Amino acid sequence: MKKITIAIDGHSSCGKSTMAKDLAREVGYVYVDTGAMYRSVTLFALRNGLFTADGIDEEALRQRMPEIKISFKFNAETGRPDTYLNGELVEQDIRTMEVSNHVSPIATLGFVREAMVAQQQQMGKDKGVVMDGRDIGTVVFPDAELKVFVTASAEVRALRRYDELKGKGMEADYDEILKNVQERDYIDSHREVSPLKKADDALELDNSNMTIAEQKQWLLDRFNEAVK
Repeated sequence: MKKITIAIDGHSSCGKSTMAKDLAREVGYVYVDTGAMYRSVTLFALRNGLFTADGIDEEALRQRMPEIKISFKFNAETGRPDTYLNGELVEQDIRTMEVSNHVSPIATLGFVREAMVAQQQQMGKDKGVVMDGRDIGTVVFPDAELKVFVTASAEVRALRRYDELKGKGMEADYDEILKNVQERDYIDSHREVSPLKKADDALELDNSNMTIAEQKQWLLDRFNEAVK
């Protein structure tokens, strides 16, 4: 069976990563969580004092971008890949609300996106990859054989994020999460560099009222159609 590239884009907390991870495991493809890559850059910036009262010290971050190496390693316990920043496991650290509240401004920076896109294209050069993010079908892999754009209401997405954090034993405030989701939607859709938008040839999925099992089956069906 021929290998293809699968690009899954969509709003924050719409479940696209879960769908992408499950499909990759099911069909034996490599999964790349591009959102985790931007979160890792954000964590690096926070840890190194690159956020000031006025925002991001862009020049300092630009100078230090070559220091940022992001990789993924398969976790046999969870059956999913974990994110590593410069060799350190940061899967939990990058999912905090502090990182969520700072990631969108980082992701709007052209030099950050350029560096991440180059890494992403390298990861997917041999096909057989499932990648999810905001600009995979429009910028990273415009020639992907299967493109999906996932959406859901802001309220549903905030509740999913709340449940996810609570399930991990982390602090969570629904109203704060909803505000964060709405702010990220606006920033992601209005940024100058690679704004979040549906590719012309992408299939749209509103999963507001779908179970994870239903989403998984829908995506697997689309995959089987694409590889025929």
